[in-house]
Amino acid sequence: MDIRSTLTGLSEAFNAHDLDRIMEFFSDDCILEMPRGSKRWGSRFEGKPNVRNALATRFEGLPDVHYGNVEHFVDAAADTGISRWTLTGTTREGTRIEVQGCDFYTFRNSKVLRKDSYWKIVE
Repeated sequence: MDIRSTLTGLSEAFNAHDLDRIMEFFSDDCILEMPRGSKRWGSRFEGKPNVRNALATRFEGLPDVHYGNVEHFVDAAADTGISRWTLTGTTREGTRIEVQGCDFYTFRNSKVLRKDSYWKIVE
């Protein structure tokens, strides 16, 4: 598996807002952890349908969301990779957002098993 190519493909799919293409990268038993939530890990979504629904909310809440300045880091021996990016977008209420963050990916059988997202809090 070429993790770097997979991370590049994921970034392209996210920037295209193409949920079908994004979900092709994920395993059926995948886990998504988002930064915000009531638990120390933020919000956790398990299973492909739940992950898809959670990711759809990103595109609904930030219709013009874009991940720029993307860099990928890979540990092939551990089947992991990190994508660092700058997220920009505008909320439905008109608030412009620009934050730096990263996604930590764990792979199994060439599919995303876990996507754990982090981003800076801008106050």
